[in-house]
Amino acid sequence: MKAVIQRVKSASVLGMYSIDCSEFNLFDLCRLVDGKLISKIGPGLCVLIGISRDDKEADSDWIVNKILKLCLFDNIESGRRWSSNVVDRQLEILCVSQFTLYATLKGNKLDFHQSMESTTSRIVYETLLDKMRRSYDPSKIHDGLFGALMAVDIVNDGPVTINIESPQRPACKHKVPIESKVEKE
Repeated sequence: MKAVIQRVKSASVLGMYSIDCSEFNLFDLCRLVDGKLISKIGPGLCVLIGISRDDKEADSDWIVNKILKLCLFDNIESGRRWSSNVVDRQLEILCVSQFTLYATLKGNKLDFHQSMESTTSRIVYETLLDKMRRSYDPSKIHDGLFGALMAVDIVNDGPVTINIESPQRPACKHKVPIESKVEKE
């Protein structure tokens, strides 16, 4: 699971036609969503969430924990930089599902085989949001419309953008020699 976490002054999501309304029998939803405001937050975090085909429940637990505890804000009382998280500051979070985070390139074309298929991914995403709402003030957790094409408007603060992935990938195993060999004369 991947998350692109952005500290924002504000963020919003507008819906656009993207889902096949006939396939899901959602004609009324499509009329309501197109061009309409879905979610809006003030200061806080906008989080783009990608779900891979290999993700498990532990991955969403790890991601939720990091989103809520990552110190991306200054402490108002002490003035210390990078010492407060979204919960400490009682700020809002806007989550947006984004399967393209797991795109790979095949030449100049995108391949989405690493992304979880839509039906299962929707369940995993909704479960992640539920965990986040149970771990923090549910009124401060907002999201876009799963599977829809959305216009995401973000006013970055900083800018501060952090990419995280669970399970954490090991650091580069290639060791670079610290010393170079010097021939003795």
